[in-house]
Amino acid sequence: MTEFFEVHDRDGAARIGEVRLADPLATPALCDEVLADAGSLWPEERETPPGDPERLTVLPHRALPAGTPEEVAGAFAPEHSDVDAPSAAVVSTETASDHGTDAYVLSDAQGIVGHASAFVEGIVSVRNAIPDDTALYLPGVATPANAALLAYSGVDLLDTDRAVVKGTQGRYLTPDGEHFLDDLAELPCACPACAEGIDDFDREDCATHNANVLGAELATVRERIRQGRLRDYLEGQARHEGWLTAAFRRLDQEYAYLEQRTPVIRRSELLAASEETLRRVEIQRFAERVTTRYHNRFDNPLVLVPCSATKPYSESQSHEQFHSAIGFRAHTVSMTSPIGVVPQELECTYPAQHYDSVVTGEWTAGEIEFVASVLEAYLERNGYSRVIAHVPEDYRPITERVEDALGMEFTYTVEDHPTTTGSLAALSDALDGELKYSKRERQHNTVRAIADYQFGPRAGDALFESISTGSFYPKLRVNDDSDTHLATMVPQYGVLALTLAGARRWVESDVPTRRVEIDGFVPHGSVLAPGIIDASDEIRVGDEVVVEGPKAFAVGRAEMSGPAMADSTRGVAVAVRHVEET
Repeated sequence: MTEFFEVHDRDGAARIGEVRLADPLATPALCDEVLADAGSLWPEERETPPGDPERLTVLPHRALPAGTPEEVAGAFAPEHSDVDAPSAAVVSTETASDHGTDAYVLSDAQGIVGHASAFVEGIVSVRNAIPDDTALYLPGVATPANAALLAYSGVDLLDTDRAVVKGTQGRYLTPDGEHFLDDLAELPCACPACAEGIDDFDREDCATHNANVLGAELATVRERIRQGRLRDYLEGQARHEGWLTAAFRRLDQEYAYLEQRTPVIRRSELLAASEETLRRVEIQRFAERVTTRYHNRFDNPLVLVPCSATKPYSESQSHEQFHSAIGFRAHTVSMTSPIGVVPQELECTYPAQHYDSVVTGEWTAGEIEFVASVLEAYLERNGYSRVIAHVPEDYRPITERVEDALGMEFTYTVEDHPTTTGSLAALSDALDGELKYSKRERQHNTVRAIADYQFGPRAGDALFESISTGSFYPKLRVNDDSDTHLATMVPQYGVLALTLAGARRWVESDVPTRRVEIDGFVPHGSVLAPGIIDASDEIRVGDEVVVEGPKAFAVGRAEMSGPAMADSTRGVAVAVRHVEET
C-alpha cells in the first residue's frame, strides 16, 4: 500500500507527484539529498531499517546489472518488509513487481538508457508491473538533454550522478547536448557556477553547472506537465541526440501504454509542428473514433472544405462564407492536418478546436498519407449520394488518392481559391435542388454525434433517441420528451456532461458504461482512490463516469484512468458533478 507518494497531475505517462517526506518533494525531481540507502545484501545480510520521515529509504537489496539472464534475475527476486516511512524497493526490468513500497529503483537503468528499444521496452514493462501511484527512480542516467524524455516515459525520480561525473571529465552539459569544456569560447549559461565567465571556470565548476542545469530542466519539465504540453516541448527537445529521437519514436509505437495514460480532454493547445505530431495519442484517438464510432445522420451530399486557423471552424470568416453558399443543403466535413477529417458536429470536440499547425501551403508526404487514410476510412463507413470537394489545389493529392482507392468521382468547385466569388457560386450551384435540413435536425444530430464519439458506436441513438435541445450552440441543453434534463454540451471540450437522469439512462441502455464502484459512503465533491473497489479498464482521464455504491449513485469526470483507480491508494479519482443517496 502506497502511503508516501501521491500523483497530483498527469500529462500522458508523465506526472506531477509528491514524495510525502517531512519536507515534501515535488516530482519529477532530483532525489540525491533525500535518499538513504540501507545497503546491498550481496556482501552481507542486513536488517530492515526503521525508516526516516525526512528521507526516502532504499530497502536492503540485491541490485542486478543490465544483461543479467532472466533465470538468474528470477532467482534473486527481492523480498521486502513493511516500513512505516517513505521507502523504495530495488528492482530490475526482469524482476519488477509490487512490493508495497512508495518508490522503485531500477537497478539496470544505466544498461537501457541510450538504447531506444531496450529503454522503451524496459520502462513500459516496469511501469505496468508496479502500482500507478508509486514513483520510479532511474539512478545514474539523467542529463539536461534526456530529462524530458525520461519524465515523458513515466520516470519520476532522477539524480545528478551522471551530470556531475561528466562535469569532472570536462563535459559541459546543456539541454541540447554536451560540449567539451576546452572547446568553448564562452559559457552559454547564467547559472551561479558560470557567472564569473570562462577564464577561471574549472571542472569542479563544470560539475556544479551540470547539476544546476539539470535541476532547471526538471523545473521546465514540471511546468510543461502542469500545462499539459510536455509533448510539444519534447518534439523539439528529443532531436538533439539520436537515441532520444529513436526512443521518442519508439514510445509512440507503444500506443496502448500511452493511450491509457493520456487524457481524452484538456484545455491546453496542441501544437502540430512536426510529423511526429501525427503519431500523438490525441490525434490517433480522434481519427480512430471518427472512423469507427461516428455515424452520419444527414440525408444530404457531403462537402469537403479546408480547415481554418480560427477554432472552432464555424467562427472563421472562410467557413461563414462556405456556410452561406451551402445553406444547410449538405453535410460539411473539414480536412486538416494533423487531425484528419472533422465532421461539422465534432468541430468543438477535443482536439478539433484545441490545435494549431504550422502552415506552409505545402503538405508533406506523411500528412498526405495520414489525412487520405482517414478520409478513405470515413467514406467507407459513411455513404453519401455525392461528394463535393470545395478545396484548394494543394488538397488535391489527398482527394485524388481517395477517389482512386474507392473508385469514386468527386465534384470539384474551387476555381482558384475557396473563398472567391466564382468558387462560392460554383459550390452553391453544385447543391442546386438539394433539400435543406433544419436547425433542430442539426442540433439533435450534433448531440448524437458527440455521444457516438464519447461513449461508443450508435450511443447517440440509444441515449438520445427522443430529445429536445435548448440554449444556444455550442452550449446545448439536452432534455428528453418529458422535459427532463439529460445532458449539457460543454463548449470548452465539445463533450457531453450528463445529469443523474442522463447517467441512469446510460446505465439502463445497452451502451457499455464506464463505471466506478465505491464503498459504502456518499461522495461530496470528489471520490478518492482509497474508496474505490473497482473501475472499468476503459476509463481515461476526462471521461464521463458513473459512480455506484451501496449508499450512492453519482456522475462525474474521471481524474485517473480505470486501471489507476483500481491500483491507487492515494489521490482524487473522480470529480463528482451530481450525487444522490440510494
